[in-house]
Amino acid sequence: MVTILDPTGELAADATAPLDDAQLLEALRLMKLSRAFDAKGASLQRQGKFGTFSQVGGQEASVVGSAWALDPSRDWIVPQYRELPALLRHGYPLSHFIRYFQGNPAGGAIPAGVKMLPIQISIAAQLPHAVGLAWGLKLQAQDAVVLVYFGDGASSEGDFHEACNLAGIVRAPVVFFLQNNGWAISTPRRKQSAGATLAERAPAYGFPGEVVDGNDLLAVYEATLRAVARARAGEGATLIESVTRRLGPHNTADDPTRYADPADDERWRALDPIARVERYLLQRGEKVRERITAFDAEIADEIERALAEAGSGEQVGPGQLFAHVYAQPPPRLERQRAQRARDER
Repeated sequence: MVTILDPTGELAADATAPLDDAQLLEALRLMKLSRAFDAKGASLQRQGKFGTFSQVGGQEASVVGSAWALDPSRDWIVPQYRELPALLRHGYPLSHFIRYFQGNPAGGAIPAGVKMLPIQISIAAQLPHAVGLAWGLKLQAQDAVVLVYFGDGASSEGDFHEACNLAGIVRAPVVFFLQNNGWAISTPRRKQSAGATLAERAPAYGFPGEVVDGNDLLAVYEATLRAVARARAGEGATLIESVTRRLGPHNTADDPTRYADPADDERWRALDPIARVERYLLQRGEKVRERITAFDAEIADEIERALAEAGSGEQVGPGQLFAHVYAQPPPRLERQRAQRARDER
């Protein structure tokens, strides 16, 4: 497993940071924004203002490091549901993300120019879509790469095999980014596969696989950068297994105390990816320390502004059940819509 920046914030021997301090500060701010929104989203769910919500906590380096290797002006992201900072980096507004979890259909609308597919809740269903998108871009001779996120649980689904098999055959410019966070809800990794790694499956499909320390922002960035370069050069897909750990429940409907070992959780908390980057940057002196300290207030304000913006748009109502289903609604649906309108009067 490749590591560049160790948990103490020190670079590995003979390693050079592939991102400068300004880039790392920007990446750290995005990681901290994600962590802060985790707390806000969980709170809103408990208040009945959000639907079931999946936090990113613990996986910030994995998500941000991989997204940083993409060019948002031409490359595509295909998310699962635990990739908020990657979506923000790619241009998806935080207010849209909030609307999505408020149950407002407006949150599912991708703004023009933002190259991403919608959030996918159905496990692994986005993988064939990502390969189809990448193949289509290749057929159109577009200089674009698709990065698709999924977890270790998704790698046990048939969609994973079908997507990888097709990607290998057509040499699709796609990066399969597998976030191995140790759990498929409550099923541990050891009960999903007898293989030493999940990345070692890749050669059977005709492309390389690599295991990287998913709590190391720099290692994730470098691995993804190599995979993106391969895809852009016409060499096809890569499977990256980013070994990380979610520090909270699978989602707000889950109780990890029923299956997780607290001692194991504490071991992973000591490898917190945000603390790792902070330790590295704080060695740069007082000005960097002041900048990092200012992040908390800035982030809190940004989240409150996004919440206000989300609340200022069209609000959720029963009539939206009939919207965006058919281009030409059938008579049956029109009758139901009319009945709903009469009931509301």
